[in-house]
Parts: sequence; C-alpha cells; structure tokens
Amino acid sequence: MKVLIVYYSMYGHVFKMVEAAAEGVRAAGNVDAVLRRVPETLPMDVLGKMGAAEAQQSQAHVPVCMVEELAEADAIIFGTPTRFGNMCGQMRQFLDGTGQLWAKNALVGKVGSVIASSNTQHGGQESTILSFHITLLHQGMVVVGLPYAFKGQMTMDGITGCSPYGASTIAGGDGSRMPSENELAGARYQGEHVARIAKKLTAG
Repeated sequence: MKVLIVYYSMYGHVFKMVEAAAEGVRAAGNVDAVLRRVPETLPMDVLGKMGAAEAQQSQAHVPVCMVEELAEADAIIFGTPTRFGNMCGQMRQFLDGTGQLWAKNALVGKVGSVIASSNTQHGGQESTILSFHITLLHQGMVVVGLPYAFKGQMTMDGITGCSPYGASTIAGGDGSRMPSENELAGARYQGEHVARIAKKLTAG
C-alpha cells in the first residue's frame, strides 16, 4: 500500500508537518509514505527576496510530483500553506492539471486528506482545509480529517493548530514559529489514521 503526500512549503512549516504525517503513515505498518513537492511557480530570485531560498534548498531532495502519481496511490495527503483563507497558488495550479484523472475517474474511492499552515491563529487554517475538500470531493475521493480521538486539538494550554478538518500549524506573523510538538503529533495521528482507513478500503 502507498500513501502519497503531496505538499508545497515556502518556508518549511508545511514540510515539517508532512514529514510528521509520513511518520504516522509508516506507523500503521506495511504502508509506504512517499513525499512529493508540487512544482514551484516563482523564480528563485523572487524566492530569495522573500527569504525563502534556504527553506526551498532544504527540500530539494524531495522529487517534484507528477500528476500521474496521484492515480498510483491508495491514499493522498495534501499539505498547503494558507493564502487568504485558501490553498496557495502553487497547489491550485497543480490540482488544476488533474482534469485527465477526473475524466478517467482515476481518484474515485481513494482517501484524501489535508494539512495546512497559517501565519496567525485565525488566519484561515480551517477554511483552507475545508475549501480544499471541495476539489477532493469533485474527484470522488473519500475525505478524511483529524478526529477528536486526537485529544491534542482540545487542549487549552496554549496557542495551537489542528481541528477536526485536519492538522495545522501556526507560523507567526514573521514565520519564526515552527510547528509545536502538539501540532506535529496531530499530523502524525492524521497520517496513521489515513493509512488505516485506506487499508480497510483496499481490503474491502
């Protein structure tokens, strides 16, 4: 069984979350977790001016995803930063290229799940995940979130991401806050949850 994890991460926050999700996928046993980046749409000099070049270079070992790879997976976890309450443009452009998969019903019945990040606590993490779900539903995917069985999303001990829609992290206005252990735990839980549901679906 294979769970494909497709993400975009400008400053590395989503990258850390999807790495944790991959750990969770592998914890389900006998499941491969495959990380893939969506293609970058910004020139490197622009990324450099945005202070993102170092984070991009740290992810250079992760192969760029080909659309065809989505059809080969048993489940797909998507990771995206928030842009005004929605997914980033890089992810949107990638998904807009999946029309051929839609025409062939290639993703129907596969598990789909979403992880996100935002700059602020109320910066659109939940709306990003929920609006992302619309694309998954149009592809006929089985949407899986982060159930309340993950108790970390109910904590009142401090600021944290994660909701029943999916794991998330808060980067801070200047991007200096990296995912907390609670947020990473949510991503791990989601990864394992997705893998276990995918196992049940493929067994059926």
